[in-house]
Amino acid sequence: SIQTDVLPALASRVKHALQIKNPYCIPYDILFGCPGWVQGIIQADAFFKAGIAKKCLVIGTETLSRVLDMYDRDSMIFSDGAGACILEFKEVHDNGPGILGSSVQTHALDEAYYIYMDKSYFPKMKGRKVFEYAMKKVPLAMKACLEKSGVEIADVKKIFIHQANAKMDDAIIRELYKLYGYTKAPEFIMPMNIHWLGNSSVATIPTLFDQ
Repeated sequence: SIQTDVLPALASRVKHALQIKNPYCIPYDILFGCPGWVQGIIQADAFFKAGIAKKCLVIGTETLSRVLDMYDRDSMIFSDGAGACILEFKEVHDNGPGILGSSVQTHALDEAYYIYMDKSYFPKMKGRKVFEYAMKKVPLAMKACLEKSGVEIADVKKIFIHQANAKMDDAIIRELYKLYGYTKAPEFIMPMNIHWLGNSSVATIPTLFDQ
């Protein structure tokens, strides 16, 4: 209802609303911002490989309209959204379908306060710094993921990327392909929905994947 309405945890509310009775189904929130849903998928994969879980519900949901400054130009592109999926562990051989690998990074020395909570209690960002950071770091992380997964760039059919803004996403994909010696990215490699759904932060990847 309000920004400070943090208890009970949202995941616990979802379990209650779905009337899930199994006490060994452990609900918890990941306060991870834009990559939160992807991080949830990575954690589910880790639980599967560790033998901790066999099935996981991963939800990415955001109500940014509650916390954004309507007078801030940087806030105009943000929106509310949600997406969810159920993952189930199965034994698959010969590189069958599933999660092949992941690569994540955090830089928190000079970069920690590129996005911050203002004295007005609205989130703010240093837009130029965020853009420059994304151009430098994200393509390298994507390349590392492909290498760890044993996937050639030529075999990639689609790239679902966080819907930050169209200009930045286009530039990130161009930089990724440059790392492989390409002068440009393949046409239609990257679906986009930001032009009509906006940037819903943690919800952008699952809604794009659903479409």
